[in-house]
Amino acid sequence: MKKQIPTVKGARDFYPEQMSLRNWLYENMKAVSQKYGYQEYDGPFLETLELYAAKSGEELVKEQAFVFNDRGGEQITLRPELTPSLARMVATRAGQLPRPIRWWSFGPMWRYERPQKGRSREFFQWNIDILGTDSIEADAEIAAIGAEFFRAIGLTPAEVKIQINNRKLMSEQIAALGVADIKPALKLIDRIEKLSAEAWAQYGVEQGFTASQTAGLRTLLGDKELWRKSDELIRFFDILDSMGVREYFEYEPSVVRGLDYYTRTVMEARDRDGEFRAILGGGRYDNLVSEVGSDQRISGVGFAMGDMVIGLVAAKYGRTPTFAKSPALVLVTVFGPGSMADSLRAARSLRESGLRTETYPEAVKLDRQLKYADAQGIRLAVIIGPDEAAAGMASVKDLKNRAQFSVSQADLPAKLREILDSPLPS
Repeated sequence: MKKQIPTVKGARDFYPEQMSLRNWLYENMKAVSQKYGYQEYDGPFLETLELYAAKSGEELVKEQAFVFNDRGGEQITLRPELTPSLARMVATRAGQLPRPIRWWSFGPMWRYERPQKGRSREFFQWNIDILGTDSIEADAEIAAIGAEFFRAIGLTPAEVKIQINNRKLMSEQIAALGVADIKPALKLIDRIEKLSAEAWAQYGVEQGFTASQTAGLRTLLGDKELWRKSDELIRFFDILDSMGVREYFEYEPSVVRGLDYYTRTVMEARDRDGEFRAILGGGRYDNLVSEVGSDQRISGVGFAMGDMVIGLVAAKYGRTPTFAKSPALVLVTVFGPGSMADSLRAARSLRESGLRTETYPEAVKLDRQLKYADAQGIRLAVIIGPDEAAAGMASVKDLKNRAQFSVSQADLPAKLREILDSPLPS
């Protein structure tokens, strides 16, 4: 047995069935993004580490980024997220871009973490952001787009939820507990679901919190009506109601997000059963564009959604469609060695008429060719033997309802399109 070379740990092969799922997600993400007027963009896969340092958070930069030195000695990283790249791109053309800026992207990211269900080191991610406005309406629009996507792929509010919080509100409440440095408190809150109660309390001690402060934080995290103390959140939920998506949302004080650049609204989506980690995450960042080089203050708000968790959630609730194995609708068979030219001409005619068509690449037994078409989900098989060729005819097998008929080659494209446009018999 020859030794097989495995994939790099945490990387994925995309066989056609996995590629179909990825494309289905992309197509729905694109449709929803464009429905709200967002433009597609992308950034480089390689960035300098400096772009993320002191902006994304210590854990991402020191523990999760794939970092290497280029030949000039500069520290380069495979992008672990896209928001800093977006901020840099906007900062570069700050004076030229009409505002608000509505952009979206779908592409690969890399993070060095332990591969597990719903998480790998290489993943694809949908990013959607609106920049150049401070309005809470922008925050609500971004959140509504997440709900609209769930609705588009058939996920209901009984199956998924989008949890909302506000960092400004939490910072005010945390300061009232006598905590001077807010960042460690937000970091402690972000870990509450990742640690046991005892480990969480101990982690609080290690971060310099007193027992009463830790207890106060836990009390805050249990207050599901805390949002009523924030005028922004009151307005936020009113807007969602006007947009017709309020049922997807709930307030959750433990959602603060781990990235350092978030300033106000933050959001995470989860399945109602709590089986998977966050489906999407995001929030408002008021200072990031300035921090990466703009002399103008351009705030933004957005979220990111990885392809793995949403794929698992959609499959869990039976929302992923049955994907066709081959994009071809027609297979033109090859009757024998002398029939190849006739088959190729017929296939060309079908393609020119807009029908996706395969030609079998060699003259093998007809039964083998028909079995291939059936296995690939190709509905129609065209057969042109010597007799058909001499008469200008073709035989057509409908592999779905096991019918067979003859048609002139001149009428073949129109006849096949008529069959494909007609519903299958029940």
